[in-house]
Amino acid sequence: MAIATINPATGETLKTFEPLNDAEIAAKLDLADQAFEKYRHTSFAERSQALQAAANILEQEKADFAKLMTLEMGKPYKAAIAEVEKCAAVCRYYAENAADFLADVSVKTDASHSFVRYQPLGIILAVMPWNFPFWQVFRFAAPALMAGNVGLLKHASNVPQCALAIEDIIHRAGFPGGVFQTLLIGAAKVADLMADERVKAATLTGSEPAGASLAAAAGKQIKKTVLELGGSDPFIVLESADVEAAAATATSARMLNNGQSCIAAKRFIVAEAIADQFEKLLLEKFTALKIGDPLHLDTDLGPLATPDILQELDQQVQTAVKSGGKVLTGGYPLADRPGNFYPATIIIDIPVDQPIAQEEFFGPVALLFRVPDIDTAIQLANATPFGLGASAWTNNDQERDRLISEIEAGAVFINGLVKSDPRLPFGGIKRSGYGRELSIQGIHEFVNVKTVWVK
Repeated sequence: MAIATINPATGETLKTFEPLNDAEIAAKLDLADQAFEKYRHTSFAERSQALQAAANILEQEKADFAKLMTLEMGKPYKAAIAEVEKCAAVCRYYAENAADFLADVSVKTDASHSFVRYQPLGIILAVMPWNFPFWQVFRFAAPALMAGNVGLLKHASNVPQCALAIEDIIHRAGFPGGVFQTLLIGAAKVADLMADERVKAATLTGSEPAGASLAAAAGKQIKKTVLELGGSDPFIVLESADVEAAAATATSARMLNNGQSCIAAKRFIVAEAIADQFEKLLLEKFTALKIGDPLHLDTDLGPLATPDILQELDQQVQTAVKSGGKVLTGGYPLADRPGNFYPATIIIDIPVDQPIAQEEFFGPVALLFRVPDIDTAIQLANATPFGLGASAWTNNDQERDRLISEIEAGAVFINGLVKSDPRLPFGGIKRSGYGRELSIQGIHEFVNVKTVWVK
């Protein structure tokens, strides 16, 4: 893929970039290595001051950053504003809490004094996706920088201006030169970076194949990785639930980021007793969504990020239909306009034993399944190779406890939308990845947890 800004709402190429050559990459690695040797000795107060300054820049210039995201990957402008604000929040969270999270922890043993100390590792490579081009980066960068690490960002090739803007924000905030750098390179260069002894670990958010490739390259070098990959998240609605509230939230949960979110609800598993009501409400809400220019504040659903994503989604929908599914609304790309537009789509009656019923649909497509009871709902929710998030709706305490305990996922939200929150750990199980971001667990992923024993 060329490194370029291509407006997904129009197909127009706005700007192209030459990838870094080997000498330029080597120079950036040298700079990062030199920066770490000094930066690792800075105080938490110094790091916190710079990270708070980054939050200030994000808040003060959020309109510009939001517009850049919308132009590069099609995110509705109002959602892009919210994303920038969330980036500022995660910066403030770690600026205020990192010192406590990484303080020495005393442990009583047979020593005169024994404790655990957390120390930075060095250069951390971040391979980040296009769908949340600011948030995915800052949720890595904020804890990594507060821990005393330095970062190299290999961002998705269709959001190069976002990648450069983030580097500029961190530089303007007062972090030393070389502490955070953007590498405009293709995916083929990642293995070489992992082979460099100065790169100590890596984190990736993206597709399952991309995660497997990075993990393989890191494994050859015995280097740690954190992976946040795909999801085919279930959204379970049981008979005792508030059906109207569930349907309203289901629409938001599926249409988040034009349906292009790992933690978007994708498989709607509904108790037979209330399935007709839920289906009717969901259909009404999907058909009422306004599709159009993502820069307009009244737009609910913008374009998909690239033509390839549009084509892949359409192929999945057609496969679902061939497998026995029925389209209630949508079902085909919008051919009456330029850009990568796909309408809000609902598919019912897909046989649960068909492979397509387990896949991740990365776009505004909802798969609706009916089940007779909670046992079948949980079984179907878990019948996927993924395990990122799950939303479940019930007002029955026993059902709630079963759903929390038995759903196989990194997060379970009861009567609410699955979302990431700086205060809570975020990540998945099974083929959705491993490791955690955010909260205290996130900042502990890329530090040396050192045992100290003194007699």
